[in-house]
Amino acid sequence: MKDKLIRFAYRKQRVKEALQQANKGLPRLAVRRSLKYFYAQVIDDAKGRTLAFATSKPGKGAAAEGGKKSHKSVADAKTVGKAIAERALKAGVERVVFDRGGYLYHGRVKALAEAARQAGLKF
Repeated sequence: MKDKLIRFAYRKQRVKEALQQANKGLPRLAVRRSLKYFYAQVIDDAKGRTLAFATSKPGKGAAAEGGKKSHKSVADAKTVGKAIAERALKAGVERVVFDRGGYLYHGRVKALAEAARQAGLKF
């Protein structure tokens, strides 16, 4: 388990360094996964503000419908991707830098990114 966490930390650091080089003043689309839910937010690092937020967790900011026990499927990630893109465009953000954290670009993370691109967000 410790080895897995160490690899995750190294991947996260690599992504962070690459984002700092490629940022160019653009807001970043940060992705967070938990065991039950999926979160995405567009952050303006220069001002330290969150411009848009979407989650698969039922309640405030929810993009997915309620009634299910878990909201961690690829379909829910696509819903969150579409919602974050719509909310970012409404906030006046068209281009972002994709911050996948230490997560691999596969499965739910990839589904969110592709849904956000299809909804009009450019990165």
